Amino acid sequence: MATNRTFTMIKPDAVANGHIGGILSMITEAGFRIVSLKLTQLTVADAKEFYAVHSERPFYGELVEFMSRGPIVAAILEKDNAIEDFRTLIGATNPAEAAEGTIRKKYATSIGENAVHGSDSDENAAIEGAFHFAGREQF
Repeated sequence: MATNRTFTMIKPDAVANGHIGGILSMITEAGFRIVSLKLTQLTVADAKEFYAVHSERPFYGELVEFMSRGPIVAAILEKDNAIEDFRTLIGATNPAEAAEGTIRKKYATSIGENAVHGSDSDENAAIEGAFHFAGREQF
């Protein structure tokens, strides 16, 4: 059964470019309720652990470096059909291919620096949310 919660991160590029407020506005205007929110910074070790699923991919080192270079905003979001609706709201990984009106179309600068992360499944949302909000019952 699908949950009504998902996990997101506003990535270091979007934080550095001053887009936290704009992205959070798009999220709430799309009907999501912010359940938990925090500004934090991933260490290299944290980024390696969070993205371990990609450890064999050629972009892994670059991804770890990027995600640990500056602050991020982590959030748990709630809405009916949260995973699918949020994936639609953020748009394609490549901002050049993202639909108009999506977060990545508006705020991402490249495939690598694509402004925001969104969980791709209920299972990953639970894992990713617990990673950032340990000790809390989120899902």
